[in-house]
Amino acid sequence: MFDARLRPLLSPALDTVARWLDRPWITPDRLTGLNLVLGILSAALAASQQWFPALAAWLLCRAADGVDGPLARRRSQQNQPEGDNPDSGRGGFWDITADFAVYGATVAGVAVGATTAFGAPWLPFLAVMFAYYINGSTFLAFSSIAEKTGRQKDDGRSLSFLGGLAEGAETVLVHSLWLIFPAAAWQIAAVWAFVVLVSATHRIVSGYRLLS
Repeated sequence: MFDARLRPLLSPALDTVARWLDRPWITPDRLTGLNLVLGILSAALAASQQWFPALAAWLLCRAADGVDGPLARRRSQQNQPEGDNPDSGRGGFWDITADFAVYGATVAGVAVGATTAFGAPWLPFLAVMFAYYINGSTFLAFSSIAEKTGRQKDDGRSLSFLGGLAEGAETVLVHSLWLIFPAAAWQIAAVWAFVVLVSATHRIVSGYRLLS
């Protein structure tokens, strides 16, 4: 919901960080790999009830995810060799794969930690997983079909994203909240599952209309 508004505000800062990180041994794919490692680490820390270290790993994970794209675009503008060209789609594929792995792992990690520490019910976390599955399937299907039919949305990202109530900024916030307030994590998860399902429904309707 807030991504379209936040992206222009954050873009100058992210471009500055990308310029600072523009070293031969730092590549967009390696930053995406760091995002994945930190996300899995956050999940493991949450599962063992180390909530604030898990929060720190989660925020660093999201920071790495925010910089890999600007660095890839910077490298593309510098006419890097073919193997490093993000236009091949390789970087976008690696990025979305890592993101899905991180989102699933962090939900599972919080579910294990909250259930063990506070006796939280697992059903709200399962509902979040289900909502993520529907939401992710919807925008991936739209992106693929829109590409084939020439109706893709070009906002600088590798895939055509349909806007919705639950986007990246909201996900970062919610995953942070249940690490800050782990005793209330299952209540937060229940509300979040509903929000993501509403967003998925909106994307289904919007995508169907756009492809008509």
